[in-house]
Amino acid sequence: MPTRGHYTPISGRVERATGTTDAAGNVTVTWPAGTFSVAPVVTVALQGAAGFRSFTVTANSATATTVNVLGAPVVSLLGVNILAASVAAPGITVHVHATAP
Repeated sequence: MPTRGHYTPISGRVERATGTTDAAGNVTVTWPAGTFSVAPVVTVALQGAAGFRSFTVTANSATATTVNVLGAPVVSLLGVNILAASVAAPGITVHVHATAP
């Protein structure tokens, strides 16, 4: 079964930023003035931390992107690992890459 695809290299400017979440699990990165004319396409990565982590991009504009990170400790119950309720994850390093759409 053949597969076909088309690759288009990125032609616009790519920016990257790193930040650390606050007590509420939020981090906002600001893009340099005039970099993007519309909200960029972003990718997010979380730097290693113990436990389960998830993130949501809660705001994205031409000037800034905000990411919220939640964490859930793993709890063992009768030898079975389950996730506890998610709570804000402060102190997590967040890496964000952005490019124009």
